[in-house]
Amino acid sequence: MKTKSIVKIGVLVFSFLVLSIAKITQDKEVFIGIYDGKEDYGYTFLGEDEEGDTYTMAFQNIESAALKSFNLDSETFIGSKFSVTYTTKIEVEKDEDGYEDETEINTIVALKKL
Repeated sequence: MKTKSIVKIGVLVFSFLVLSIAKITQDKEVFIGIYDGKEDYGYTFLGEDEEGDTYTMAFQNIESAALKSFNLDSETFIGSKFSVTYTTKIEVEKDEDGYEDETEINTIVALKKL
């Protein structure tokens, strides 16, 4: 009986640790686009979808190593094509009425000039 309880507790602890790590670890994605500049809400790039239509992709944050490689705070790289490696985090906040509001936060982790 004690062995079963210990095994159950071990499985629960292991499951909790795996889920915690999964929330911390974020998958990296890659976006190809033309740097359009820095706005109040983040760094913007222009991309092209499958139909050839242009759309804007915004990144609210940039890791310091990526910013050191390419200073996107200056206007030097506007119009340059980049491969942008980034992570996405969903932040959930409740408004004054108790409704949940999800905000997507994109963070640049690496840049490669194409």
